[in-house]
This record gives sequence, structure tokens and C-alpha cells, in this order.
Amino acid sequence: MPAQPGLFKTLFNHYLNLPHCRWLKIYGDCSSTEPVISVDWRDELLENTDSGNIHGGVITTLVDMASACSLAALFQQFETTATLDMRIDYLKWPTANQSIHVRAHCYRQEGQIAFIRSHCFQEDENQPFALGMATFIHTPLSETELQALQAYLQQEQVK
Repeated sequence: MPAQPGLFKTLFNHYLNLPHCRWLKIYGDCSSTEPVISVDWRDELLENTDSGNIHGGVITTLVDMASACSLAALFQQFETTATLDMRIDYLKWPTANQSIHVRAHCYRQEGQIAFIRSHCFQEDENQPFALGMATFIHTPLSETELQALQAYLQQEQVK
């Protein structure tokens, strides 16, 4: 269960509504502290139609978003986050025409630094096609930033 479910859901929705995530048609499940971020296979996401391989940027985006969401699930209040480092090791190519999913887990925090593991899979979560490692920095918002954020969120709810 996320530390602050309402806060987590707000951040989860914010991340998945970033312009590049909307273009990729990313969706997800935020029912646990290990969120799953997904995208359906589409030919327009291929790096090359001859190879049939999904573009690496799609996988990178999924790992980054799943990692950020797993960190956000631990927040007690709004914080800023930034990816410091990320690595993706491919074990095999994903199977064509199957949705791609990424589950992430924040396994350690040291001060403002968080370390996150993820695995990329398709039909069987126990058979990942890639593994991700990410390092994030997170910083609580100042009182002024919190007030501005609250005003913004109230404005967004009216729309």
C-alpha cells in the first residue's frame, strides 16, 4: 500500500499524463508500491520495420516512469524527483504484438538518493526480457512551492 494513497495517485496520473507518455499511450496499475507501467505493441513504436524490434526509447520511458512511480509511492508529501542514472540490460528481444509491462521496486534510500530495480516483461512476469536499474534524487518541496502546487491542483480539479 502506498504511504499516502491520494498523493501517490496524483503523482502517478501526473507522470502518465506527460506529453511523451500520452503519445506513447502508456497506462498503468497503481494499486501497490510496485506499480506496473504498460504500453500496447504498435508498429509505429518499432525502431526499424525490418528488424521488428521495439524502439529502445519506449523501454527507457517505461523503466523511467515505473521507477519514478515506485519512488512516489513512498512519499509522505509532494517532492521533486530527477533521474540521476539509469541502466537497462536486455536479456532477449520482446515478442512482437504483445503488450510490454514494467514493474519497479525502490529497494533502498540513502538521504535524498533512491535506488530502484525494475523488470520488463510481457505475458509472464517471471520471464523478463530486460532488467532496469535507476538512481533518483528526491527533494521535499519548500512551503512556497507547496502552496503554489496546492493552488495549481485546485485549479486542475475545476477543469
